[in-house]
Amino acid sequence: MESTAPALMLVAACVLVLVMLPALTRWIQRRTGAEAGVADPSARLVSALNVGPQQRVVTIEVGPAQGRITLVLGVTQQNVTCLHTFPPAGPGALPAAAGRADA
Repeated sequence: MESTAPALMLVAACVLVLVMLPALTRWIQRRTGAEAGVADPSARLVSALNVGPQQRVVTIEVGPAQGRITLVLGVTQQNVTCLHTFPPAGPGALPAAAGRADA
């Protein structure tokens, strides 16, 4: 019976480590400032269009809220290419789709 005591203590220590692992992970994330699922507020994905198995055209907005620039990017597995840049819209400007005559 006494020979099972070390084995039980080892099992209890493993269970304790497994129970403490989520709390330790959250503590490390808070200490390093890394929060899962929080995107950079200065960049926003507008749309993404697949044009091939590993190629897509992505539209993003970057910059501060009062001067956001829209970028159209070609994204492949090897690189990212800026295809077009739209300047920041003025204070009274309409969204791109609302300002088109054929919409």
